[in-house]
Amino acid sequence: GFRAGHTAAILQQEAALTEASKLRKLSWSGIPKQVRPIAWKLLSGYLPANVDRRESTLQRKRKEYFAFVEQYYDSRNDESHQDTYRQIHIDIPRMSPEVLRLQPKVTEIFERILFIWAIRHPASGYVQGINDLVTPFFVVFVCEYIEEEEVENFDVSSLPEEVLQNIEADSYWCMSKLLDGIQDNYTFAQPGIQKKVKMLEELVSRIDEQVHRHLDQHEVKYLQFAFRWMNNLLMREVPLRCTIRLWDTYQSEPEGFSHFHLYVCAAFLVRWRKEILEEKDFQELLIFLQNLPTIHWGNEEISVLLAEAYRLKFAFADAPNHYKK
Repeated sequence: GFRAGHTAAILQQEAALTEASKLRKLSWSGIPKQVRPIAWKLLSGYLPANVDRRESTLQRKRKEYFAFVEQYYDSRNDESHQDTYRQIHIDIPRMSPEVLRLQPKVTEIFERILFIWAIRHPASGYVQGINDLVTPFFVVFVCEYIEEEEVENFDVSSLPEEVLQNIEADSYWCMSKLLDGIQDNYTFAQPGIQKKVKMLEELVSRIDEQVHRHLDQHEVKYLQFAFRWMNNLLMREVPLRCTIRLWDTYQSEPEGFSHFHLYVCAAFLVRWRKEILEEKDFQELLIFLQNLPTIHWGNEEISVLLAEAYRLKFAFADAPNHYKK
């Protein structure tokens, strides 16, 4: 009896793993909106691949999150947590899309998520930019419960309290999973980001020496525009719908948010080579690079960008002495 049960369990695990790798392959080129909430929960490792365990896992994790809230959230006004709470307060109004952040209910949910995360991760605490990482999860998980096309114009407070709690807990856990992979981006002085900007610079110098030289000649430093690309995962550079599409791929690509993101940034920069090379003034160059004209971008542009990043990854990733001149 034990043997048979054991074998069945192993087979089920195999099947689950096969499913997981199938899901990754399919998700790389974009996930349909209806299945995105569940796909993201699976891809981030928040939901187990094993179907039978999903419901109980969700219930357990949601309970666990609200136990944290119960335990820590009242301490937000303590002297020792003043700085954290104040910084979160400053950041949330900078969140995009604007329509969401103007809803008090949304602000309240984000404040709780970020505060709990900071308290539970004392090594990094709250660092500016982490607030942006909640938004895509939150928006995608809201879509699980509403029919509307555009979440942006949806009144979140009209959802039942229990639904809002599910969305909040799920967003917290998925954001935590994501941050586990890029933790050194958000520690004091953000060495991870400094390093990635340096890597981007070296990569671009190999991919497109002309663009690299042009920036250099006009004394534009990569940190001046690319710090934000790393810190906010390009969220401030493209519309939210594009970020969500980008994350479909990031979650299905190994080290998507760290390693692959680097190639996406390189492809993104080189995509503007014509405009960059035409601009001969430091000030104008910087203004252009900090306000790239992507407002009308959609899936098409992101697909092209990802394909190019994938090509670069193959062309440059495994070359010997990859980043060494």
